Amino acid sequence: MPAMLPFPDISPEIFSISVFGFEFALRWYALAYIVGILLGWQLVVRAVQTPRLWRHETPVMTKAQIEDLLTWVIIGVILGGRLGYVAFYQPTYYLQHPAEILAVWQGGMAFHGGLLGVIVAGLIYTWRHSIARLSAADIMALGVPPGLLLGRLANFINAELWGRPTDLPWGVAFPTEAAQNCPDVIGICARHPSQLYEAGLEGLLLGAVLIWLVWRSGALKTPGLVAGVFFAGYGLARFLVEFVRQPDAQFISDGNPLGLAWHIGGWGLTMGQILSLPMIALGLWLAARARRAA
Repeated sequence: MPAMLPFPDISPEIFSISVFGFEFALRWYALAYIVGILLGWQLVVRAVQTPRLWRHETPVMTKAQIEDLLTWVIIGVILGGRLGYVAFYQPTYYLQHPAEILAVWQGGMAFHGGLLGVIVAGLIYTWRHSIARLSAADIMALGVPPGLLLGRLANFINAELWGRPTDLPWGVAFPTEAAQNCPDVIGICARHPSQLYEAGLEGLLLGAVLIWLVWRSGALKTPGLVAGVFFAGYGLARFLVEFVRQPDAQFISDGNPLGLAWHIGGWGLTMGQILSLPMIALGLWLAARARRAA
């Protein structure tokens, strides 16, 4: 059996209480969303309160507008994330069970869907308030990495979205029964901690790059550059991690053991990679357009 790291003994629930017969629990995943949004909001507020970061020292939005936009963003994340999961990953099931589409408490959110929801929310808000959309996209992108970092750490604590089997020494023995079902391995199998890979790439690394661009390189003076780097950076990070991330069960079959959503002769792409390619293309286009206009 290959070497592996034991899964840490961390409960998905931080605490639970019973009130009048009703059970209430605070989970790490919910806390990750809350803290991630708050940290992202603080980053964005600090950016709009620092005039030197902006062209002509004139921020594109006020603190009050950022707080107003936050409500729209939260709605976009929840609705977009859920509808994206339904449309991209489980369309057949939810066509047969439409009453469960909005049952977010049962689990099932897609980042790409949440991103589309935020984009739609941002477009509506900036249109209503006549705000420069590319600059608004820049500061919204700046606030995303903290949520990505904490969300992926919460995925790890929940022992979900684990990676493919591996014999590398940092492979983790996830406790989930499905995770222990590995081909040609007797007993518990080691898997890539793909959630931690994504936390490091999408959260720490991408967040550090965006912060450097904003506070050290003056990127907010070039509308579209920060958003372009975010789109391309996230898309590339997700595309690479998908090579070691276990695909969703509905894509796996005897003729498609790698769980590819599109494949020809054994070669193809996972759903996460398919959805990431437009992000990479959009990001590169936005960044190139911004540099040309600078």
